[in-house]
Amino acid sequence: MRRKGLLAAAAAAALALTGAACGQDEETSAGGNGGGGGAPKKTEGFDGKTIKLGVLTPLTGGVAVIGEPLTAGNEVYFEAVNKKGGIAGKYKVEIEQADTQYEPDKTVQQYNRLKNQVVAFTQVLGTAPTLALLPQLNRDKVLAAPASLDAFWVREPQLLPVGGPYQVQAINALDYYVNKADGKGKKICTFIQDDVYGEAGQQGVDFAAEKLGFEVTETQKFRVGTKDVAGQVQRLKRAGCEAVFLVATPTDAGTIWGTAAQLKFAPRWMAQSPAWIDELGKSPLAKYLEQTAWVIAEGTEWGDESVPGMAEMVKNVQELRPKQEPDYYFAFGYNQGRAMEAVLEKAVELGDLSHEGITKAAGELGTVSFEGLTDDYQYGAAEQRNPPRKSTIFEVDPKKAFGLGRLEYQYESEFAKEFEFQKAEL
Repeated sequence: MRRKGLLAAAAAAALALTGAACGQDEETSAGGNGGGGGAPKKTEGFDGKTIKLGVLTPLTGGVAVIGEPLTAGNEVYFEAVNKKGGIAGKYKVEIEQADTQYEPDKTVQQYNRLKNQVVAFTQVLGTAPTLALLPQLNRDKVLAAPASLDAFWVREPQLLPVGGPYQVQAINALDYYVNKADGKGKKICTFIQDDVYGEAGQQGVDFAAEKLGFEVTETQKFRVGTKDVAGQVQRLKRAGCEAVFLVATPTDAGTIWGTAAQLKFAPRWMAQSPAWIDELGKSPLAKYLEQTAWVIAEGTEWGDESVPGMAEMVKNVQELRPKQEPDYYFAFGYNQGRAMEAVLEKAVELGDLSHEGITKAAGELGTVSFEGLTDDYQYGAAEQRNPPRKSTIFEVDPKKAFGLGRLEYQYESEFAKEFEFQKAEL
């Protein structure tokens, strides 16, 4: 019930803005040629030569540390595509950015400003912002790629997710801890952001607890931007937590880990992927984190040329963005570009780059390979999609690029395969 309540609250924030935009939509021609093949006609975001994609991301505020590298990954991917001639070898791609400040209402506002200027959105950052936007995406038939890994996105036809969902990350992390790292019988707890993002991680932990036969000893919550979490950390410590699954973004994760270090609380931390940023591995917390923290994410270490997708990405970075620092948010944005390129290629093949044409193309995709940067994603009709079920367990290693070393590459719990995906109840 808690999960459904948070979903409803996040979606409700957008309803007034959604209604206010209805009149404008009715005046805009859909464009396209009905998907009959041949050269696509001019339409919103396509002038016959250039395809425009939108990005809705925090470029200011505390979560800009994620939004900026994600967007750089989007840009570099499509710059590489453009160097080869563009989509279908002839249509160049441009990206239009808008700052959402990680706030659902601002995300909806910026969407309404850009939606008739782009064919689709290659990035929308955040679980709550994506959920707030979803009713309008469904109504407008606009495709968007969430920079968020909630399991609900899998069954949504207007969303183009990449990577293993947060729930899968949690299941794989707990399975690895219990079965591969002597965590059996240990007291396992959670510390989660008090919103739909936090609840996604908790849902995965609860599923793992049922399958692996443990009980969650203690759950504590915090609000985004909270500066004082000493009370919650003390409660986790008093509960005897030997492992804590953390759902946070980097600024809050730094506050939490700094408080834990001061209070001499050193459980095995397992952090959902958006908790990490390389500055943490260079900070005074580095030694503490090196001893206590794992980060559950996608892919491999930056520069690992044994993985074809990483070798290609590093080559493109060196050529197109040589000052880009190692960053797995960059890699996520790069992966989003790969998925969106596949959709655009299919849309051109079908002869329709309109919003409806892009949506139709996404529904006709097969499996897209990410060359090891994340596992392959089986697309197609939303009800038949099958996302990656593998996660990489990283350990903090300040000597490595981005401060993370590969502990276990693409670990897959048998229980991750059993997790079923459902649509969001808006």
